[in-house]
Amino acid sequence: PLPDLSLLLPCCRAKEIKTKLGTLLQKPDSTIDFIIPYPEKPEKPPKAQKPSPEEALQWRDSLEKLLQNPYGLASFRSFLRSEFSEENAEFWVACEDYKKTKSPVKMAEKAKKIYEEFIQTEAPKEVNIDHFTKAVTMKNLVEPSPTSFDMAQKRIFALMEKDSLPRFVRSEFYHELIK
Repeated sequence: PLPDLSLLLPCCRAKEIKTKLGTLLQKPDSTIDFIIPYPEKPEKPPKAQKPSPEEALQWRDSLEKLLQNPYGLASFRSFLRSEFSEENAEFWVACEDYKKTKSPVKMAEKAKKIYEEFIQTEAPKEVNIDHFTKAVTMKNLVEPSPTSFDMAQKRIFALMEKDSLPRFVRSEFYHELIK
């Protein structure tokens, strides 16, 4: 029997959760994969020029080269999506786009959008930066400039380089690229 969740949660929500739990517990293991899909292999990146194995091998040692290659970036983003951490690459791309903005009005609009999407607390795609970096970034946004997000972008780059890149290089998808 399932625990009585009605004591912990409001009536309707408890019934909904109890029903979902009951459904999950009655399903054989293979069916759970349809309910909670965990991609074994990241989806294929969009049609960009597939790199040579030699070029892809360079990505092991250079996140910068990986991110500058459209196919590499798409592959890496697909990999991050499979790990539920694609916001890091999306933030990096948004910052790169932001730096190319010339119009002060457009720059202010993009800065606000990046802040709301990636920086502010409880943002839909909040990136993992420390309080100091967040405070400096917020201060920089008082008067947006091409360098407003530099510190945060460098922190996220370092995080991807130290954490995500080694896992990507060990992934099956990367090994397919270097064959």
